[in-house]
Amino acid sequence: MNLSDFDYELSPSFIAQHPLEERDQSKLMVLDRVDQSIHHHPFFELPDLLDPKSVLVFNESRVIPARLKFKMGEGNAEILLIKPVANDTSRKTWECMVRPGKKFNPKTEYQMDPGCIFHVKEITEEGLRIIRFECDDFNAYLHDHGEAPTPPYIKEHLSDSERYQTVYSKTEGSVAAPTAGLHFTNRIFSDLKAKGIQTEFVTLHVGLGTFQPVKIDNITEHKMHSEWFSLSAETAERLNTAKSEGRPIVAVGTTTVRVLESCAEGEQALSRLQAQSGETDIFIYPGYRFKFVDQLITNFHIPKSSLLMLVSAFADHHNGHSVIDTESHSITGRDFILRAYELAKKHDYRFFSFGDAMMIR
Repeated sequence: MNLSDFDYELSPSFIAQHPLEERDQSKLMVLDRVDQSIHHHPFFELPDLLDPKSVLVFNESRVIPARLKFKMGEGNAEILLIKPVANDTSRKTWECMVRPGKKFNPKTEYQMDPGCIFHVKEITEEGLRIIRFECDDFNAYLHDHGEAPTPPYIKEHLSDSERYQTVYSKTEGSVAAPTAGLHFTNRIFSDLKAKGIQTEFVTLHVGLGTFQPVKIDNITEHKMHSEWFSLSAETAERLNTAKSEGRPIVAVGTTTVRVLESCAEGEQALSRLQAQSGETDIFIYPGYRFKFVDQLITNFHIPKSSLLMLVSAFADHHNGHSVIDTESHSITGRDFILRAYELAKKHDYRFFSFGDAMMIR
């Protein structure tokens, strides 16, 4: 399975540069894996499209102002925090991406401004810097001086950083938004509640594992950068009960999928979640058999990305069985997704973080 299998052409004009004025006014493309049909809806109709017995599972991680820009000598420099080093309880030592790399030498101390100095402790095999920040209160410093780390394909300045947060975000730690959740509004949550649709929350702090590009041609050799997640015992118990009752488990976002599938044991119908917190580097691509998730709400993803591979795998899957029928030569999940993306362009869908949504059921 080659990286080029997950490539497609996209004009920059399709890349959403800003969020819509109303979150739930985005478009929602619905893919039905049973008959491979495609339907178009406004996102605010989602509660009417769901089985009332459904359980929606959200990633409630909140984006931190992880980008620090400052002067270094006569030029500009930038640090993007990725995740705190696991054994540092002070949360002052972080894995970071830096620019320009040649200025961030190991075993060197730098003055960011009078309020903060930092030490580059080492350079990892991936080229990341392990940086120790010396501030009285680094979290406060970050909120005073950091910026929302919007993706590089978004060229417009984001005037309201809350638009890069979900309305239900709670636990700080992500360096990119779990973007499938950006479409949800308090109105939609009210409609879900009125229909008796259960909602649950997990945490995965989005980091390099989610947005790191796949660079190796044989995708099966790609290694994901680990990300911290948590599934509480109470949430796991409620989700296990719902699963045992045959209720559809709907993951909002690929990060939610990765939490649930990391915690699931057993085959689809009999699968159960084990409550846990820790690091996951699960990499889902076509051929993966999903254990717990029945439906997925997601955005339109970057070519050749691990996210596109995940949704291609999910489009292959229905109730633990592949949609692929080799006798009738039914199209693969990857082909189904890429056909949907071409149709999205014809219907003027907006792509990527601030773009429109897709539901695969």
